[in-house]
Amino acid sequence: MGLLAASGGFTRYRIVGEVKPDILREAPDRLKKYAFNDIDTTADERSFGWVAFEDYLDAEWRGAPPEKGHYLAFSLRLDTRRVSPAVFKKYLRLAIDQEKEHNQASGKNFISKDRKKEIAERVKLSLLSRALPIPAVFEAVWNTLDQVIWLASTNGKVQTLFEDLFTMTFELHLEPQTPAFLAERLLGVERALALEHVEPSQFAG
Repeated sequence: MGLLAASGGFTRYRIVGEVKPDILREAPDRLKKYAFNDIDTTADERSFGWVAFEDYLDAEWRGAPPEKGHYLAFSLRLDTRRVSPAVFKKYLRLAIDQEKEHNQASGKNFISKDRKKEIAERVKLSLLSRALPIPAVFEAVWNTLDQVIWLASTNGKVQTLFEDLFTMTFELHLEPQTPAFLAERLLGVERALALEHVEPSQFAG
């Protein structure tokens, strides 16, 4: 559930260091440079990139620009093409059986390890080309006044992907605003370390 939903899970970031004005001016072009590329007509397993906040099918921001007052709003789209292990096992078995029949007709009774690997790769590629990629979209809003960013996900893999792509796009680094990070920023390193030894209180009703 994203930022446009009634509720959801979010990760808050703060940008490390200074944000130069030219980076904000170049934001639309930077987003387009790392925009999402469709893989519907390929056999690629994964594709990711930026899309418009309002429409995840719009990777060129035709409908609306990312600038919303002093905010930048955009989304991370991740398409993943998967093949069920059970389906792969079935078609690999069929391919191996077919190879055995072919070998027996040629007077051979053995399939080498390398040949089995080659068959498995061929089967996987064939199945991937027939599978439709599954899209996932994670909205993000960047407050350019206080340099705080909200990402509509708490998934660790999505967070890492977002952080890496954000750094590649804007040449800026993100610091997740977890309770530990916030404590260190507000209290200082020494006092924040003391929080590690605090034990939770017991409240009896």
